[in-house]
Amino acid sequence: MTTLTGRSIATAAAFAAILAAAPAVAGETVDYTAAGSPYEGYYAPASGQAKGLVVIVHDWDGLTDYEKKRADMLADLGYDAFALDLYGKGNRPQTVAANQAETKKLYNDRAAMLTRMVAGLDEARKQSGEETAVVMGYCFGGAGVLELARSGKAQDVAGYATFHGDLATPEGESYPDKTPPILIAQGGADTAVPPSEAFSLVKTLEDKRITYELEVYSDTPHAFTVFGTDRYRKVADEESWKAFQDFLGRYLAAKS
Repeated sequence: MTTLTGRSIATAAAFAAILAAAPAVAGETVDYTAAGSPYEGYYAPASGQAKGLVVIVHDWDGLTDYEKKRADMLADLGYDAFALDLYGKGNRPQTVAANQAETKKLYNDRAAMLTRMVAGLDEARKQSGEETAVVMGYCFGGAGVLELARSGKAQDVAGYATFHGDLATPEGESYPDKTPPILIAQGGADTAVPPSEAFSLVKTLEDKRITYELEVYSDTPHAFTVFGTDRYRKVADEESWKAFQDFLGRYLAAKS
């Protein structure tokens, strides 16, 4: 299924209320290990019977309140949500230079990135009890999501979603046949990851006959979902969140 939309939605007031309200279910930090080293994730369980499991991969500044907020929002929607940690317990960069240094380490050691992602996915399943998951990520986390998709190392994944993420496919990598569906949400005015990269990825996925959905939002810069910043775009954030909920309903909730 392929969609390219710039629609507006009629649920802006409800979405704003979700952001303003305290979550119905508050999550908690979770200690776990990857390759023998300590990591600290965040788990927000659904109230009642979960519709499924969603795993969140953080942006370049590490696991912060932003990802925790998204996990709580997903829990309120009826999903178990786990925000994994790619940097290690206590490693939360505080400057642009530190963010760049941490992401560079993992871009240069993608095997380590995958090890940490798989460990986080395993911990998410341990916390939830749900095996099938959708893995989603923001910015750097979006790049990690696609790295996991290309690796073929994640079992029982119903789909992947990337929000304003790095979409480039590294030389020598490719998407396996039967890669689960992928949701791509990008800003049309993104100068860090221009729309040309999104359409290059579309061509790759078309050639591999992999199901995908592409959402492109007009006058929307990089990092458009990050609350409280000058790059935040309310309409694009609401539309991409709605598109993600639809994606979850098609590929995850239907399997639970």
